Amino acid sequence: MNEWLLAIAASMLSILWVELIRDIYHLLAHLWPPLYRLHVWHHRVFRRDLTPVSEEIYRQAHWYNDLPEALVMLSFSLLPGLLAWIWAFPHGGLVWLGTVYTLGFLLSAIARGSGLAYADELTDLTHRPGPFKEIPAHWFVNRTYHWRHHFDDQQAYYCGTFTFVDQIMGTALSLKGKRIAVTGASGTMGRALLTHLKARGAKVIALTSRPEAVILDGETTPLKTLTWQVGEEAALAEELEKIDILILNHGVNVHGNCQENAIAQSYEINTFSSWRLLELFLKTVRTNDHIATKEIWVNTSEAEVNPAFSPLYELSKRTLGDLVTLRRLDAPCIIRKIILGPFKSNLNPIGVMSADWVARQVVKQAQRDTRNIIVTINPITYLAFPLKEFFVSSYFKLFTQRPPSPQ
Repeated sequence: MNEWLLAIAASMLSILWVELIRDIYHLLAHLWPPLYRLHVWHHRVFRRDLTPVSEEIYRQAHWYNDLPEALVMLSFSLLPGLLAWIWAFPHGGLVWLGTVYTLGFLLSAIARGSGLAYADELTDLTHRPGPFKEIPAHWFVNRTYHWRHHFDDQQAYYCGTFTFVDQIMGTALSLKGKRIAVTGASGTMGRALLTHLKARGAKVIALTSRPEAVILDGETTPLKTLTWQVGEEAALAEELEKIDILILNHGVNVHGNCQENAIAQSYEINTFSSWRLLELFLKTVRTNDHIATKEIWVNTSEAEVNPAFSPLYELSKRTLGDLVTLRRLDAPCIIRKIILGPFKSNLNPIGVMSADWVARQVVKQAQRDTRNIIVTINPITYLAFPLKEFFVSSYFKLFTQRPPSPQ
């Protein structure tokens, strides 16, 4: 039994091996001019709605790009099988599964290049035209994910089937040229996020309740700054139409105060204000382009699962966190959670972590397509939060009536 399990595991690894070769080939095709001259045919094929510009170019792209790629995969797929034969690996025949898997890609490329009827509909699934039915997938490449490689940033989203290479490289989300707005922009974390997002090529916009324009450290030119007040979120509706990524980062900590006005203030700022902005932003997601590229990040804090020694902060942030988990069930775009431990700021002057370091980690994890971004010194959070999110999300799925997906 153990030998069979080992052989099955090796066969699965042989598939992952050829997918790794495929992604490396794709990456090299964007870095090495001789390969790019072949690969560029693939980028000449499609309009933004993924319809081919012409049948002739579509077929030629498979001869120039897909066929060479499949041949390279096939060549490297022989290695695991040969090693299994040399080492007399038990049930080594299963290790040739990667080669059989790759032959499917090779034959499909030949069929599409030859113009065989229905070959494209049956085998070219990530390039099918039509409305997107789902947001960019996390672990597998779907149409929405791959569309971004063509029309968002050709220097990102390299993966062909599994996304783990992009996640490792930090190319699973491109921030270059993205219009990113951050609430709480005058605060310590807001300014740190703006700094690191701008350093990665984003066009950042500061959203603040203060009248002064935000100027980042070391700069003299103020950022584009929009002033708004809690309760007046609707005034930002027009501006949100132009935003690619909205980061909800504002909040208040009344510490031990539990009077009536403190309760109202905590929930209004930490929960309902963010919720109104989230819903306003989701209403701007209408087209394929929006579904593929728009995102919202919500700073809910590790108070979702751990004490923050501030009861109202914990209660209001947990409520926001649960609402976000609920909204993720049918959201038309990616919603990320930012789960932060104690960092030094005006809200928490005794915080342990540097806001600059925390913001850098947040941005790095987002570029690796982490949907629940955790940055904390508390190891319990890394265990408790995923468990909490899994069980709460599962409960919501079981007992929530959801409308059909958009489009």
